Parts: sequence; C-alpha cells; structure tokens
Amino acid sequence: MAKELELNALDLAAIVRPGDSVIWGQANAEPLPLTQALMAQRHAIGTFGVFLGVTYSDTLKAEYADCIHFSGYCGTGGNRALAKAGKLDILPCHYSQLHQLIASGRLKVDVLMLQLAPPNERGEYSLSIAHEYLIPALAAARVVIAEVNEHAPWTHGERPIVHADLDYIVHTARAPLELMHPQTGATELAVARQVAALIEDGATLQFGLGALPEAILGQLADRRDLGVHSGTIGDHVAALMQAGVITNARKSVDRGVTTAGIMFGSKPLHDFAHRNPQLRFRSSAYTHGSGVLAQIERFTALNSAVEVDLSGQINAEVAAGVYVGAVGGAVDFLRAAHASRGGLPIVALPSTAGRHSRIVARLNGPVSTPRSDAGIIVTEYGVADLRGAGLAERARRLLAIAHPDHRERIERDGRSA
Repeated sequence: MAKELELNALDLAAIVRPGDSVIWGQANAEPLPLTQALMAQRHAIGTFGVFLGVTYSDTLKAEYADCIHFSGYCGTGGNRALAKAGKLDILPCHYSQLHQLIASGRLKVDVLMLQLAPPNERGEYSLSIAHEYLIPALAAARVVIAEVNEHAPWTHGERPIVHADLDYIVHTARAPLELMHPQTGATELAVARQVAALIEDGATLQFGLGALPEAILGQLADRRDLGVHSGTIGDHVAALMQAGVITNARKSVDRGVTTAGIMFGSKPLHDFAHRNPQLRFRSSAYTHGSGVLAQIERFTALNSAVEVDLSGQINAEVAAGVYVGAVGGAVDFLRAAHASRGGLPIVALPSTAGRHSRIVARLNGPVSTPRSDAGIIVTEYGVADLRGAGLAERARRLLAIAHPDHRERIERDGRSA
C-alpha cells in the first residue's frame, strides 16, 4: 500500500540506498519537487547514481557530482553543462535498446521517480507526459515514488498505473515544465520548406527533437490525412490534429490514433492531450520497435544532426568537442523508412553553424548513423538523395547542398581525406 506523505516529510535517505541508481521521467515529465529534494538530501544518502534523459530544468549542477554519478543517453538541455564539466557518463545506445537494457538489469533501476496525473474514475493514474522507458522501469524498480500532480495531463497509455504500483505518494498542484521553441529563423524556415516539399498526403511521420522538426510541421498545413508514429510529439502535432491535417486515417498501424512515447511541448499541447483518445502513448519498445515499424507504409523519418560528411556518415552527438545530442532513435527510424513502401529517410540540418560548415569532409565527432543508413540529406540549399549513390556521387550531391562559401574548401579537404 502506497504511503502518502507531505513533501517536507519525504526522507529520501531512508528510501534511497548508497549505490542505488535513480531514474525519473525526462524533459517536462520530470517530477521536479522530488528531484529537487533528492539533490538537497544527497549528502544524507551517500554515493548513488542517476540516469538521465533530456533535462529542461535547472535541478542538476556539476557540483552535485560530489555524491552522484550522473549517466545518461544524451547531452541535451541541462545535461550539456554536466557533459562540458566532464560529469556525465554517456550511454551511446540506440533508443530502441533502452527497454531491454532496463528489463535485463544491465541498466540498473533501483528507485523510480514519477510525475503522475491524478486517478480517473476507475482509480487509474496516468504516466501523463512521458511513458516510453518509464514502463520497463516500473517493472524493474525496487521503490516507486510518485508526485501526483493535480495539473499534469491524464493521457491514454498502454499500461494503467494503480495504487498498488506505488510505494510513496506526494501530492502537488503545479504547472508542469514546458518547452518553448524559439522563433524560427530564416535559415531553418528555408530548410523546413525544402523538407516539406518532399512529404505527400497520407504519409506517417516521425520526428526527432528540436526546433527544426517543429518548423517542418509548420509547413504542412495544406497536407491531408497525415499520420504520426514517433518517439516524441510537440506543439505542432496538436495544432495539425486540431486543423484536420493529422487524421491518421491512412496509417497502416494504429489507424485513427497518433502514437508517441513522450510530449516535448508547452501547455497547449498538454491541454490537448488531456483525456484525448486520439493520442496514445506507448513504451519505447513499441514506438521504436523494428517489428512495429516494419508494418508502417509511407513512413517518413524526420531527424536532424550536428554534421554530415561527404560519404553520408552522420554525427548527431558532439559539437565543438562537447556532447550535445544522442545516438537516439535516428537509426531505428531511418532504417524503418528505408524499408517502408513509399518511405523517406530524411536528415535535415542548416548548412552552417556560425562560421562552420555542417557538411564536412571528415566528421568532428562520432559516427552516430553509418553511411549505409543515410538516405536523404536536406539543407536550405537543396536535397541530396544518397540512396543508391556511390561514394563519388554522394560527395557531389552533398557538396551541392553545402553553403557556397565552403564548397571549395570541403571538396579540397575531401580529396586529401
């Protein structure tokens, strides 16, 4: 039976053991009062580990590594400062592997912290903003501590949460964290228009993190019967569903329903998702699973990257020597789009970052996506379809979409590579 406590009565030193690994919902799903309490009480606990997803709060500080071993699958958001300080141990795995890593115990979960929506009329709590790898974590954790947030949206998922699943409950009434994307710049808008021109009515879309996928969705208002099967969804999915653009009417899997693992957006998205049967949130084993993805026709994968080399190798992890991204789900989705009838495996990115070209002769970071999985690369200067193209032709096509100011140097560097 779950024990209900006031937040100020939550003694984490009596719950979290030295050597434990703690995990919580990422991004807007972070149970902020619980994670803040964990940081404040860390010295009373002793040495323990924390596994991170994307972080949008300012909860974590590099100096907290005096007690905590921070690890994570990404360097996104607030994790970037930990990575820059050398305090974040990266797990470089495909997103599709997280479910099995947790289920097998290779990725240890001792204490799970959740932000839940209050129970419905059947007494079922909801995982609310994030479901994805929290579902296997529920089965693996020794202790589950829940923040039941009165203002968290109740969302439909593959696993109902009941009182017996929980060990400790803290009740709150706070606005969940929000992600607000900056105004789309002229370059990003030009990239988005290039990508949007490739997307046909009836396509089923997947998109990665960041402002660029949102900008692409913003260019699709004139399409019909788009579908969504994605690890994440943002504000523009809600807007396009409300406008009748995303209907999921032609999806070959989960027809009529938008399928995702987590929301990365603001209050309008959270409000739209609340008790909405047109949205269903699933575990990462489902959203990223090869068996499910293989059934989707016209699957269009929309992902971004830090840089792409002239052979099609993609770095989505490291920029200027700092871990800023992730291996993530890009390879899972690009492979599925390659195999899908009518699919489009797209990686989109601006041609430059400041004074530096993002089309390069040699990568300045790891190979997140091998050249064998590269498909269609898009910048504001055009589209380079690498499918079926040999290395020489790939280099020509990629040079053609690099920024004109850098093409001569990239070609020269490529000859000496």
